[in-house]
Amino acid sequence: MILCIGEAVIDMFQENGVFVPLPGGCAYNTSLAIGKLGIPVSFLGRISKSFFGEIQIKRLREYNVRDNLLIRCDQNTILAFIKTEEGKQPQYAFYDEGTADKLLSPDDLPVLPPDVSCIVFGSISMAMEPIATTIENFIFKEAQNKVITFDPNIRPFIIKDKNAYLKRFKKWTGASTILKISLEDFEYIDNDPEPQNALLKLAAMGARLSIITLGPEGAMALLKRDNGGVISARAEGIRVPDLADTVGAGDTFLGAFLSWLETKGKMSHNVIAGLSETELNEALAFANSAAAIVCSRRGAQPPSPEEINFRNIM
Repeated sequence: MILCIGEAVIDMFQENGVFVPLPGGCAYNTSLAIGKLGIPVSFLGRISKSFFGEIQIKRLREYNVRDNLLIRCDQNTILAFIKTEEGKQPQYAFYDEGTADKLLSPDDLPVLPPDVSCIVFGSISMAMEPIATTIENFIFKEAQNKVITFDPNIRPFIIKDKNAYLKRFKKWTGASTILKISLEDFEYIDNDPEPQNALLKLAAMGARLSIITLGPEGAMALLKRDNGGVISARAEGIRVPDLADTVGAGDTFLGAFLSWLETKGKMSHNVIAGLSETELNEALAFANSAAAIVCSRRGAQPPSPEEINFRNIM
């Protein structure tokens, strides 16, 4: 089973001059993508008892995400207002003061079910306290036994101290088996626009498998072998003629990639280290297909296996 830990927000999308609430958040969306693909998955986080919280829980159940690890609370939900424009990255405005998500504490963490094979973390959760420190200590504790997957999904205006964040970023990367990052996010970390350089630098920080997504140009990956060697892989981008927006595309990409590993019985440190170039290419292509489908829909609405296979046939 895959465990996703972090924030669950309400994304407020502007439609015809009116903002419409849809559940979202990096780890939350990733759990939806995994659940939709039929892989056992749980979401761990604090969910408000408000009607926004009910919307979030309803969506989890619709996408087959287990909710037995949720913590219900009285605090409000984070609201993320999203403005989208054709040809531009989405713009965000967050309202997060005293909200449910960011108050996750060590006392909220349960004893993990024995079948958890992978833990996913990242995004704005790692720029807010006390949730960032809670998750940090949690993944450091579990790194030896679980596949730790880190998706930074950086929102610069949430980060109050860039230097402090970058120091912690390196520690989180070093504890991770898999790191998935967009080229835009990496430029915040290193200001290097060359994808291959980015992968090499991330590998040097300690990640076993580094993946960088390139939007319409696809994705690249670099895998470190136990013997010190490396292999790389690339999947070309997929044209989306009916583009709606890119919200949730990276989360869906990651969820699909992890689902591929789980389906193929490759979700462990040793097996991931032994993946072949062909296998990496296949996993990246599968994830690209899932992300392309999400881009044809408003908001994060991950696809089913049948939808991905149909697109691949086309």
